[in-house]
Amino acid sequence: MGNLTRSATLGLDAFECDPLELRPFATEDDLQTVIRAVYKQVLGNEHIMESDQLSSAEAQLRNGNITVRELVRVVAKSELYKKLFFHSSSQYRFIELNFKHLLGRPPQDQAEITEHVQLYNTEGYDAEIDSYIDSNEYIQNFSEYTVPYPRSIRTQVGIKTEGFNRMFSLLRGSPTNDSDTQAKLISSLAANMSTTITPPAIGNGAASSNLDKRFRIVYSTSTAAARLNKFSKTERVVNYSQMSQQFQNIHKCGGKIISITEVL
Repeated sequence: MGNLTRSATLGLDAFECDPLELRPFATEDDLQTVIRAVYKQVLGNEHIMESDQLSSAEAQLRNGNITVRELVRVVAKSELYKKLFFHSSSQYRFIELNFKHLLGRPPQDQAEITEHVQLYNTEGYDAEIDSYIDSNEYIQNFSEYTVPYPRSIRTQVGIKTEGFNRMFSLLRGSPTNDSDTQAKLISSLAANMSTTITPPAIGNGAASSNLDKRFRIVYSTSTAAARLNKFSKTERVVNYSQMSQQFQNIHKCGGKIISITEVL
């Protein structure tokens, strides 16, 4: 494959999870393969028009002025990314997709979600995106020239076994994209429940104990105010079974979830 390197395939055609690295002296075909892979990974398998392609950034990569990591950053900060995953999605969905697209894994727990909610609310969109791409985790796994990929569907050091199931919950196979605007993991993360690919059987003791828990949801009641970092905070305490409906009600009213904590 020219000057690209890719590990042996795993036989998982629906999930292209093999590392793809742009090496020195890459051919134009190699370069185009990497660019397509970046768009596919960062934009969640969304089909893009020629007019949406970032020609200037592509040219800089071709000329060696930026690395693959910087191309990933440009795509994640683009108006197209904002349109697909920021403006149209709930805040929790936006953050879980940032983990998926930029670090190749799902959020590990509620604390990670809360950290990124606070980061966005205090420092803004660019800081939220940079926090993934400038992290030690990104550098250690992808360095400057490897395209991010869904690495947590493999067993890896530093990723909990639970991350395997959660990543499969976010991956829907090659024919689909990430256009769904509702968060997939918010309830299981808040309740510290295991994520299952199929619904849990009724009567499971561990699931039942978590389903009985109550949670305090703190949210801002005005999207416009949230963007100015002037929150009108409201709290709701709900049972686990009521959380999904509560999230929908908050988002329909233009609110943003700030935190979710268990009521002890």
